[in-house]
Amino acid sequence: MARAASTKGKTRIQREKTEQILDAALEVFSTYGFRGSTIDQIAAEAGLSKPNILYYFDGKEAIHGVLLDRLLHKWLEPLNQLTDSDDPTREICDYVMRKLEMARDFPRESRLFANEILQGAPRIHEQLTGSLKTLTDEKATLIQHWIDKEKIAPVDPHHLIFSIWSTTQHYADFDVQVQSVLGVKSEQRFEIAADHLNKMFRAVLKK
Repeated sequence: MARAASTKGKTRIQREKTEQILDAALEVFSTYGFRGSTIDQIAAEAGLSKPNILYYFDGKEAIHGVLLDRLLHKWLEPLNQLTDSDDPTREICDYVMRKLEMARDFPRESRLFANEILQGAPRIHEQLTGSLKTLTDEKATLIQHWIDKEKIAPVDPHHLIFSIWSTTQHYADFDVQVQSVLGVKSEQRFEIAADHLNKMFRAVLKK
């Protein structure tokens, strides 16, 4: 367990050091994956000594665990915001835009999550089959409700959600590929992607 996982009762310096370590670890884990990362790499990225890192955390497993806990809360929030609406197409497309904005604003977190999934999700399997599945099932039921009311075209609700995840997170997890193919290094690629995804999902959902 991370000694500094909770900042409650910590001094300002301790809180700052904890965040410094977590930010460095996020950079390292999102680049090299859990297996390819070491405490030495995290220490170097943070500009701290290895003993200093181990004063705050028991090891890389503890640091990784804190990052994943934070990530899952952040990752589920856009889906949490999907609610019943008289205009379900707009509601779903707004969700697509929130996910794309996360890919733009939190690419390291997206790659951290992708790396964990590619390794078989050994550290978050319980959450995937628990809170993530529960929320996804709940929103799939809402989408099916819209379909039954003939407000959107018939689609498989779960696979619609999977499609949203894959098309938006692609712009974070494969950003190097996207930039290489497009030759666009500015925010323009996300503006173009937003326009494309909005048109594509509206076409899929159109009655």
